[in-house]
Amino acid sequence: MERYAEPGADGRVFIGAKGATPRRNHFNLLWRRACADAGIKGMHFHDLRHTGNTLAASTGASTRELMARMGHSTARAALIYQHASADRDRLIADAVSGLVKKGRKRGARRSKKKDQKPNGHAAGTEG
Repeated sequence: MERYAEPGADGRVFIGAKGATPRRNHFNLLWRRACADAGIKGMHFHDLRHTGNTLAASTGASTRELMARMGHSTARAALIYQHASADRDRLIADAVSGLVKKGRKRGARRSKKKDQKPNGHAAGTEG
C-alpha cells in the first residue's frame, strides 16, 4: 500500500506517476503490479466489489441497504453481487429450525388445552 497509495485516511489507493488519478489502461497496469507484488494471482479489481458486498450482505443488510451502498437503482443489479456463504446458510438454517421448534411447542400446548376438561360452569358445560 505504501508504494501505490496516497498517505492519509482519505488518500486514493492508486495514483499515477504525477500524482493524478490514473487512466483506465494505466490503472490496470498498476493493479496487476500491485497484485504481483502481493503474490496474488487471478484477482480482478472488480472482485473487491463482489467481496465487499458479499461481506456486507452477510451482516444481514437488506437488499435496499446493499443497493444504496453500491449505487444501484434496481434490486436485480444488487443481487448480482450477493453470494450465498456457508456461514450465512448455517445461520439461516439454525433460525428456521428454531422457528419450527417454537411452532411445535405452541402446537403441543394448544393440543393439551383441547384435551383438558373444562372447569366450572361455562356455557355448554356441565351444570
